[in-house]
Amino acid sequence: MFLRAKARIKDGKAHRYWSIVENRRTRGNRVVQRQVLYLGEINDSQETQWCKTIEVFQGDESRSRQLAIFPEDRTAP
Repeated sequence: MFLRAKARIKDGKAHRYWSIVENRRTRGNRVVQRQVLYLGEINDSQETQWCKTIEVFQGDESRSRQLAIFPEDRTAP
């Protein structure tokens, strides 16, 4: 899975709309891409968080992974 941006000019301004897309192999070994989730317009910090979320879902199930409970820019209460 990965993030895909679609650029569009609307009202004279450039807008970027984001989706989560996955590659799937069909019969005959053809690879197709499927839109999993439409995110719309997101800012840079949201884009970073979505990339981290995708990495969690892509990880091997046999490999354990430790994730931070709190964001890096904040301290624990």
